[in-house]
Amino acid sequence: MTATSAGPRLQALRRKELARSYEDGGEHYDRIRPGYPADAVHWLFEGITGPAAVAGAQVADVGAGTGKYTRLLVAAGYRTTAVDPSADMLGQLRQGLPDVPVMVGTAEATGLPTASMDAVTVAQAWHWCDPIAASTELARVLRPGGILGLVWNQLDVSVPWVHRYSRIIHAGDVLRPGFRPVVGPEFLPQASHTSSWTQQMTPEDLMELAKSRSYYLSANEVTRAKVLANLTWYLFDHLGYQPGQPLDLPYLTLSWRVVPSAAVPPLDHG
Repeated sequence: MTATSAGPRLQALRRKELARSYEDGGEHYDRIRPGYPADAVHWLFEGITGPAAVAGAQVADVGAGTGKYTRLLVAAGYRTTAVDPSADMLGQLRQGLPDVPVMVGTAEATGLPTASMDAVTVAQAWHWCDPIAASTELARVLRPGGILGLVWNQLDVSVPWVHRYSRIIHAGDVLRPGFRPVVGPEFLPQASHTSSWTQQMTPEDLMELAKSRSYYLSANEVTRAKVLANLTWYLFDHLGYQPGQPLDLPYLTLSWRVVPSAAVPPLDHG
């Protein structure tokens, strides 16, 4: 193995290792992780043409987890199928959305029929995927003219106390300015949208939120104890929050509308 090839391979192995930390714990994840603002779904589908623009379009929510984004799709009237590698997560989804079909699968191997979906969404999961293999699979699943929606929730680290909180819990999904998702040659990112919103929490909730992160879940007991001790000092001693005190945790939801590359005309360079 060359030094050049070792990097991506090691990154892929680490990505799989961290992703496996979400194979169980669905109840805790569903209770403490944020949902999504409704305008993120509305923006994704507004003003588009093609099969996804039709009322009741068929949408696959891949990496659906416990169904936080799936719920918005269903509420907006889309016929939704949920796909996730974790049967435990899908078990939580079934409790709240008993009429939604579920499948155990991944973005690289969904198990869905060819050309069966008008749109595919991947919320808070694309960073766990192999973007090239996943693009090939999702292009297979989509009908001609279908769209791909890639969505991330992240803490709003422009707020100073949130920035320090994110450092303590090792929130690795805070996207850099100018971020553009990596996709395979089948797709091109067309447009993006950012929603600003808040989730009401307590200091105890913030402690539990840290426990739902991949860094904590994959850490040893010594590291976990250090994270919780640092949080206890920061939230109660440094910031002065009281137990049970309500506070607003600011989030940004970043949505990308991704379209088949064949649907985008080549640039005219004159």
